Formats: sequence, C-alpha cells, structure tokens
Amino acid sequence: MEDKRILRYQILMGFLICSAIGLIFTLAKIQLFNPYYSNKASSITLNQNIIYPPRGLFYDRNGKILVINYPTYDLYVTYKDVSPTMDTNMFCDLLHISKETFKLNMEKDWKSGKYSKSIPFVFLKSIPLDVFLPFQENAFRFPGFDGLLRSIREYPQPHGSNFLGYISEVNKSDIDRSDGLYKPGDYIGTAGLEKFYEEEIRGTNGVEFVLKDNLGREVGPFEYGKLDRKANSGLDAILGIDLELQKFGDTLMKNKVGGIVAIEPATGEILCQITSPSYNPNLLSIQNNRGLAYAYLLRDSLKPLFDRSSNAKYPPGSIFKPILALIALQEGVLNENTAHPCSGAYYYKNVSYGCHNHPSPYKLSVALQHSCNSYFIQTFRDLIEIKGFNKPQIGLDLLVKYLGAFGLGKPLYTDVATESGGFIPTSEYYTRLYKTDQWRSTYFVSVGIGQGELLLSTIQMANLAAIIANRGYFYTPHLVKGFNSESIEIPERYRTQNTVPIDKKYFEPVIDGMELAIRGGTASKAYNPEIVTCGKTGTSQNPHGEDHSVFFAFAPRENPKIAIAVYVENAGWGGNVAAPIASLMIEKYIKGKINRLDLQEKMMKIDLVSKKPKT
Repeated sequence: MEDKRILRYQILMGFLICSAIGLIFTLAKIQLFNPYYSNKASSITLNQNIIYPPRGLFYDRNGKILVINYPTYDLYVTYKDVSPTMDTNMFCDLLHISKETFKLNMEKDWKSGKYSKSIPFVFLKSIPLDVFLPFQENAFRFPGFDGLLRSIREYPQPHGSNFLGYISEVNKSDIDRSDGLYKPGDYIGTAGLEKFYEEEIRGTNGVEFVLKDNLGREVGPFEYGKLDRKANSGLDAILGIDLELQKFGDTLMKNKVGGIVAIEPATGEILCQITSPSYNPNLLSIQNNRGLAYAYLLRDSLKPLFDRSSNAKYPPGSIFKPILALIALQEGVLNENTAHPCSGAYYYKNVSYGCHNHPSPYKLSVALQHSCNSYFIQTFRDLIEIKGFNKPQIGLDLLVKYLGAFGLGKPLYTDVATESGGFIPTSEYYTRLYKTDQWRSTYFVSVGIGQGELLLSTIQMANLAAIIANRGYFYTPHLVKGFNSESIEIPERYRTQNTVPIDKKYFEPVIDGMELAIRGGTASKAYNPEIVTCGKTGTSQNPHGEDHSVFFAFAPRENPKIAIAVYVENAGWGGNVAAPIASLMIEKYIKGKINRLDLQEKMMKIDLVSKKPKT
C-alpha cells in the first residue's frame, strides 16, 4: 500500500517537472530565439507627454479682452535618441534655422549636471504654428525630437503693460521654491498681475502616456488612456479697468512724463492706471527677440519700464492741504470758520514761503479754494505745536499716526506689483537728520503744504481722493475685481472697508472748498458745468527744473463714481495741465464721450518731452 503511494507521488512529480521544463523551453523560444517579439518590444517606447493648460485670460470691467493666449510649439530633444544619419539640411529648412543654430542648440555642458543625454531638453522655443505643422508632418524622419503645444501671451490692445506684466520660463530658484510644482521649461508670471495672481490663472498640467515606435510615430495610448489626466485651464480674471478710459488716458499723456490713477470709490476697483511713457506689452511677450526689446527699453532715457503711477515717489504739493485740514479739524486746532491772515507769503524770521494773489482766507473752504500757503502753514504749526512750541514731537507723532490711517508712509498692499510706500517723515527721522531732539516745527513747515520730505505715490493720491469722496473710508485699491468662478473670490483685504479716524461731519467743509476750487479757484480750468466735481490742485516744487503739475478730484459730489489723481512732471502749475487732464478723464468715464473737444485737443498738443508744442 505504501509502495503504491510512493509510486503515484513520483509519477506526479515527474509530470510537473516535465511541464515546467516544457514551459521554460517555450518561453525561451519566444523571448530568446524568436526575433519577432524582441523586435516588437524594442521598437515601442512609452512616452509621458505633459499637456500644458491655457493660462486664464484677462478682461476689462466691460468684458473687453486684454490678454489672450497664442498657440506655439516648443521642440524638445533627447540627445541619445537622435540619429547620426539624420538629414540636418531638411531639419533646419523646415524650422527656418541655420546649421550654426542647430549645433549651438544641440551641444550642452554635459558635465554641469544641468543636462542629460537621456532626458529631453528644450531645443527650440515658441515655434509658430505655420512653421511647426510642416515639420510635424516629417517628424518621423527625426527620431529624438518631440513637439509640445504651448501658449504664449498676446495683447490685442497696446495698453496696460505696467500692470498686466508678463510671463517667463522658470529659473532654478522658481523650481526650488515650488515644491515640485514647476520643472524646467515651464512658464511662470514674473511681473504685474501675471505674477500676483499666478496661482489662480496658471491652471494645472495634464499628462498622457503614449506608445511610440522607433520612428517616433504614435502607436496608441497606454492602457487605453486609463492613466491620462486632463489639463485644467487657469481662471479668467475680470479687471476693474475700463479699457476705453485707459486708452483715453494714454492718449492724453502722450509726450508727457507722469502718471494717472482712477479709482471707483465705492469698491476700490482701479479704473485706469496709466504711466507715461509706456510701451506695447507685446514687446515683452515670450519670443525670440524679447531680450533685445527689453535691453532697448532699459536704455531709453525716459524709462518706460518705470511705473510712475505706482512706483514713483513724489512730493504731493497742495493736494495735501485737504488731508491736513481734516486732521486739524478732528484735533480741534481748526474749524470751518477759522481765519488766518495772508499778505502774499508766510514769514518766519528771515524765511518766507510765497503765496499767489487771492482774496483773504477768512474760512477753511476759501483757503482751499485759493490754496493759501500761509493758511495751511499756520494750520500745520498749530497741529505740530498742539502741546507747545517746545514739544513738536508729540504733534508730529500724532500727524504721522493719522497719515498712516490714510494709507500713507507704507504700501497700500494693492495687487499692483510695483507699488511704493512713499515716505512720511517722523520724529525719529528729524532727530537723525538734525542730530538732536531739539528741533522745532519751523524747521519743516513746508511739509504742511505738501513739500519737503513728504513723498506719495500717484495711487496713494488717488486713494486720498476716494477717502474724501466716501466721507471717511476706503477699500484697498485693486485691479482684479473677480474671476470666472463663483467659488474663488479676490483676497479679503480688497473686500474689507478701512475707516479713517475722522468724524464724517468734518468732510463737508473740506469738500466745499474742493468744489469751490473748480468753480472759481485754482482749478477753474477743470470746470465742467455738466458734472459737479470736487478737486484740489498742487504745484510740486522741482529744484532740477520746471515744477510738477498735480491734481486730485472726485465726481460727482454726491454718489461719486470716480476718484482720480494726475501727476505730470515738469508741467508747471497744477491748474494748467494736471487739472484739465483729470477733468477730461472724469467726463470720459461718466459721460462716455468728450464734449469739450477744444480742451481735449489743447491737452493732447502739449509736448513736454521735446519741449516743443505740436503743430
């Protein structure tokens, strides 16, 4: 019985061993001796293709397109897969490049570790569609080369370059900081809104796994595309910018140097942000001659790359007077019926500050109407000396605290990437400046009329106009008002109301004075009988040449729709250039057209760049 069991066991083991030997022989025959299967495996490779999403588009507040995507191709090469017998002449002809370019783009510093002969790297970027398609038809002739569809930015309108920004290819630091989000060859926003809202508008990459033969031809998707992932487009951004207002402002500022910023007071949305001179944003779109264009702009003596609407720091001149008046009213050193004498200048010892001829400033609104220097220097001293002539630090610290609440002396933290914080002189500053803490208000009374060390950006000036228009509050100015997704909101700080510590009742006498300034004061050239406008001129002294022309305003007086600041360098008195330009901008925005065509033509003819009037 036992012998029979042993025999059956031996027979079973013998059968299993014979089966295993047969299976091994069959596999060996297929894999080692039959070339069909080995050739098939070697002729098919698995490629992982990145699908880049289109970046979100930019629209103005009325739905007009500001930034679009233009399709191009990047050509990648895997060095080890390139055939040494490839027809280089045909390759170069198809891509419209020279043989020298071919050699330069192929040869890399392999020892640096930055490139690998086994890993694809960019051979040629931004190939136009009409060039790439003929190449694609012959791609099977050039193994090792793969095209990748990309999109670059294009600008239908040559406006807004200073705030739209541009994209660039990521550098090593971008990659290192991204925690794997970016890799070589990716694009990233590097300036303006492209940079500020990169997370919202970049989208997410997709991927597809494709089988290709040894000639580079696609055989089919890997596992029927089960592992593929779709690319998700970036969010479109809707800006508060009014394109027609932006275009009109650019036209008015032609042949002038300076900036214009307009804000919707009720929301803080920036309606226009103009810097002059500027440049066509298409110049810095990703293209082969971009470096040359940037170098050209960088060498331009008028500095078109410098954003004068947000980055330049200017003495505000007399537009500071309404702000000083509000603070003095709140602190009780001034009331709407306060009178200060003016005899053509403010005199202190052997120093005088001139004032133009005007009626007696018997109350605050009249002083604002005629921009009396004597009145506001005395008001400034009364505030700084609130605790006595020998204790100016207390008054100055008080002023600085108020100005901080108005958004001065620091950035407003807008979404304008180039924003400057300006400068507010403090007690510590004057102690360092004079090397003693025994300084007095009389050392810097020019600050009271917006001169001296006081510096503001144009966007800060426009925000001051918005604060007065709102009778005491503002929303942080911002360019983007929303996205094409209800689930994504703009940052909370742009939706939060900021209140200045001034009682609402004190705004009316100041606004009265600003309205009078336009009806029959220093800003009479800005008068428009169809729109009740409140504004204030400024003439900023310039020790290096002609004074700067400054103006800020809001309109209409009730339920204001626009607050604006205009700064024109070397244009002289504020009422001559800045005020009329602002008035035209207000008319354009509120009425949609210009009726005062003579004034428009006059402003457009002013040429402050060549110093010659246009004929």
